[in-house]
Amino acid sequence: MTNPDTRPITPELVASHGLKPDEYQRILDLIGREPTFTELGIFSAMWNEHCSYKSSKKWLRTLPTTGPQVIQGPGENAGVVDIGDGECVVFKMESHNHPSYIEPYQGAATGVGGILRDVFTMGARPIAAMNALRFGDPAHPKTRHLVSGVVEGVGGYGNSFGVPTVGGEVNFDARYNGNILVNAFAAGLARTDAIFYSKAEGVGLPVVYLGAKTGRDGVGGATMASAEFDESIDEKRPTVQVGDPFTEKCLLEASLELMASGAVIAIQDMGAAGLTCSAVEMGAKGDLGIELNLDSVPVREERMTAYEMMLSESQERMLMVLRPEKEEEAEAIFRKWGLDFAIVGYTTDDLRFRVLHGGHEVANLPIKDLGDQAPEYDRPWMEPGKHAPLPAANVPEVADYGAALLQLVGSPDLSSRRWVYEQYDTLIQGNSLQVPGGDAGVVRVDGNRSKALAFSSDVTPRYVEADPYEGGKQAVAECWRNLTAVGAEPLAATDNLNFGNPERPEIMGQLVKAIGGIGEACRALSFPIVSGNVSLYNETNGQGILPTPTIAGVGLIPDWTKTTKVGGMKDGDVLILLGVDGTHLGQSIYLRDLHGRADGPAPAVDLGVEKRNGNFVRSAIRNGQLTACHDLSDGGLAIALAEMCMASGKGATVEIGEGAPHALLFGEDQSRYVVAVAPDAANMITLNAEGSGLPFRKLGTVGGNALTIGGLLSISVSDLTQAHESWFPDYMSGHVDDKNQAA
Repeated sequence: MTNPDTRPITPELVASHGLKPDEYQRILDLIGREPTFTELGIFSAMWNEHCSYKSSKKWLRTLPTTGPQVIQGPGENAGVVDIGDGECVVFKMESHNHPSYIEPYQGAATGVGGILRDVFTMGARPIAAMNALRFGDPAHPKTRHLVSGVVEGVGGYGNSFGVPTVGGEVNFDARYNGNILVNAFAAGLARTDAIFYSKAEGVGLPVVYLGAKTGRDGVGGATMASAEFDESIDEKRPTVQVGDPFTEKCLLEASLELMASGAVIAIQDMGAAGLTCSAVEMGAKGDLGIELNLDSVPVREERMTAYEMMLSESQERMLMVLRPEKEEEAEAIFRKWGLDFAIVGYTTDDLRFRVLHGGHEVANLPIKDLGDQAPEYDRPWMEPGKHAPLPAANVPEVADYGAALLQLVGSPDLSSRRWVYEQYDTLIQGNSLQVPGGDAGVVRVDGNRSKALAFSSDVTPRYVEADPYEGGKQAVAECWRNLTAVGAEPLAATDNLNFGNPERPEIMGQLVKAIGGIGEACRALSFPIVSGNVSLYNETNGQGILPTPTIAGVGLIPDWTKTTKVGGMKDGDVLILLGVDGTHLGQSIYLRDLHGRADGPAPAVDLGVEKRNGNFVRSAIRNGQLTACHDLSDGGLAIALAEMCMASGKGATVEIGEGAPHALLFGEDQSRYVVAVAPDAANMITLNAEGSGLPFRKLGTVGGNALTIGGLLSISVSDLTQAHESWFPDYMSGHVDDKNQAA
């Protein structure tokens, strides 16, 4: 039989694999010969940006990743954090941006599937999911189709698998017209003494393929995800994977059952670059070689080549190193769940990665060099420019503050996301304590009478573009603040760093400075990064996205009966602003949406103030002193008050003090909360705030059916709610005048 793997390696073929000439020369120097076609595909998969982090590794090393609560930081399928009582939370966030733009339903669905596998591969049962979605201008002809497909894909997979979606983000901006962002988060629970890792151990042990069969879907997906888009975008459709959530549910149950049997030595999800990446990582981490025989790989298509099998990103698959004496037991478990189980290779002691197919050796490579010798770049970067200060006096006021508030609560970025989250199952498993729409999702720890976990995802891309360092700090601070606002102690975070082309020094400068800001905030707030993902080349025809370093965080609530939500206000409650009055209108929603300007600096975050204010709020919640709490973010005080009134179904009468009314209402100064307090506790809260050196303002009281702010505005809660709830369903049904509603 002739060897089918003899396709000539031309410069054009090398370039089509995303490898630059100097990278190909590096391959020649490493292996001392021309690679086979399959070997070229393997190097392409392992050395692309998506798998090797070659542009970001240098800077990612600067992030804080450890702490007394951290069991496992970056480098595994997911991060692991101790929550006490012998339990831990396992979580990660990953992007599926490029596939979701090409094929929105399957791109989003398989993004959810992949992140769930990252969690249960570690031995954890998934308990919560979130997604951070960013779309183009609502008026763009593709936006409605992409929103519909992505939301349906997220819901279709997560609902069928059986995990509640407890939070997330949806935002619109013309800069995402050609590159939407789909960032998927999942968290699971495990016992601290039953965590599984991907490091192979022992020579001559069976390497087992588990799950669904291998097809041609997703071949080259990781390489596609590391390239810019152009007019040939639709030709990339075959590189998008196809998911089956019911198979994944079976894979979850079979994997957890097998883990409990003691059969598993190492386990790795087949994600980006499929069989290639999972096998190489398992072997290299354990200082072992791997020999694979592709003739044993279960396939669902005929005449698949070695190249296709090694680079397929077919979903619902895993690779495992197994204790040989448990082989029969393991196979019986997987067959019971209707899944494939095949021994496809063995561990070796020679540090080689060998691939056999049809009686031929189609790859024989140094396994450590595939990962360790991947190029690492210190790319040139430019210090981003700074915006001049923008005093509130230089920002125009509006003629009618009531009309302005109604316009903002009904705008694409601030309107209710109910249309989105009602397509997700938010209550399955029966442990969700707060549904989406508040500051953070809250899920009770099943089987534990008191404990709960909180989850939030945050970033403000317009801040990051204006000042990547401050914007990076703010993303961390807002996530930390949202967890605090429900009474949670923030434990740790995962990041999803979405940027344009790192080969452009101005884009690389955004990445470098944003990571610097994230690192400073994480250190100051004891909020380490334990897992994450970098997504670069989010660019179409030279137009990059807004820099979007998404931060998703997890917090612990010791007693879930002592938590607050946005909508907990009661008649007669006193409303108190904790933090300074609003002054900062630079890069604000007010400036952008009411005046069409992106101007001024991003708001600065004083991390010492952030920590002091947050610790005060968390203590008050845990002492049962607050009936409602909401952090201030986009839209400032006016939006926070409107959201609290709408969520509670109650009005409020407040005074906001002396000063520029547009800044007091809509300033986006950081580290601030509005809290509702029973009348008999209000003086205690303000005295404690004064003693802590925390600025505060008594705003007014809850009651009636309208939000009245001094002599500036008075709007019924029903009118606010109508404006807030109507934009999304009207837009998706085609009843919005898109030209007037562009973000």
